[in-house]
Amino acid sequence: MTTAPGVLVRPLGEEDLPALERMEQELFGPGAWSSASLAEELSGPGRWYIGAEDVATGALVGYAGLWFDGFDAQVMTIGTDSARQGAGVGTVMLDALVAHARGLGAGNVLLEVRVDNEPALRLYERAGFRRMGRRRGYYQPENVDAWTMSLPLR
Repeated sequence: MTTAPGVLVRPLGEEDLPALERMEQELFGPGAWSSASLAEELSGPGRWYIGAEDVATGALVGYAGLWFDGFDAQVMTIGTDSARQGAGVGTVMLDALVAHARGLGAGNVLLEVRVDNEPALRLYERAGFRRMGRRRGYYQPENVDAWTMSLPLR
């Protein structure tokens, strides 16, 4: 697994909800998940959520989630605090999600990403994800298209 200096990847819990809500609003604005949605995701069946914690301060600087349906794993979200973007935090979390999906025996890891999110597209393509198709108006309320991407694990 890749590491980012000064970051520890750990499971998320209810106590992390205030930090998750703050980052979700800052990163995703009008399309951000509500606090209720975040809480449901953390405890939902087949879900696995992790956080990237700054070891010096204990602050949560990133979060990511995976859903496993019995065959494919779906990246539900990856978010990195804006002050830590470009420092490898997203790579560490994505590597952890893919490793977990492999451990579950998933056939593929799937995701959607905004067509205009170049840093995320570079992250996913470096990890081996390939574009499968475009979903028109996937991200609401902004009405922005998404690329669907896949990483075969078998």
